[in-house]
Amino acid sequence: MPLVTDPYKPGTPCWIDLMASDQQAALDFYRDLFGWQGEVGPAEFGGYAVCTLNGRPVAGIMARSGPEGQPLPPVAWTTYLASDDADAARAAIAGAGGTVLYEPMDVGTIGRMLVAADPTGAVFGVWQAMDFIGAGVVNEPGALVWNELNTSDTDVAGRFYQPAVGLRPATIQGGYVSLNVGDRTVGGMQAIPGYLGAGTPSHWMTYFSVDDTDSTVDALVKAGGSVLQPPFDMQSGRMAVVRDPQGALFAVIQAPEAQMPDSP
Repeated sequence: MPLVTDPYKPGTPCWIDLMASDQQAALDFYRDLFGWQGEVGPAEFGGYAVCTLNGRPVAGIMARSGPEGQPLPPVAWTTYLASDDADAARAAIAGAGGTVLYEPMDVGTIGRMLVAADPTGAVFGVWQAMDFIGAGVVNEPGALVWNELNTSDTDVAGRFYQPAVGLRPATIQGGYVSLNVGDRTVGGMQAIPGYLGAGTPSHWMTYFSVDDTDSTVDALVKAGGSVLQPPFDMQSGRMAVVRDPQGALFAVIQAPEAQMPDSP
């Protein structure tokens, strides 16, 4: 199993979490779909649940919340990019044209984080590891395998991420853009696919590895989820794009070749 034990290199996707309308229902859904274990956490951390796969942290699930008097954020998965210094990242993000949505804050002794939006509106997090590095297992069925920016303007986004967080864009086959840390590809970027529908905002898409895309999609539909792009074959595997029963968008892919690093 591709375990991660050392801190992720700055810019690398290192963690994902879900804001759900019904936290317990989300915990139950992903337990049944991917085999995760997790429960509502301590009140001092807002009940945040760290889900595990075979005893290793794989994702977070929390109840939706937002600043008093402001609309609640959408039900969505958030990708967190690793940083050595969240406060320096905050300055770099603002300087590159991004918008800081949640200022840098300590999360107990486990890390320091912020949430921001790039100039095209895609929301992402920044995680400075202390006691907690992020995902402890990747590239394994039920775990994170890929993070992809679907954006309304690849040129604008491409110019933002390198000075902001150290992600270097490079166009590869078919016009797809890889996002690189050093000489390692850690994510991708593309224009918002048509199957997501007109008016879909820019966003980071979370991909999960699965043993069988078709059976996973069948199980998701039976559990109340919906399918935006039915299973199809592509160079890097068989994938589908779906929503969970509360509306969170994500993708599943079987036997992918394009992967996050199994060690930072």
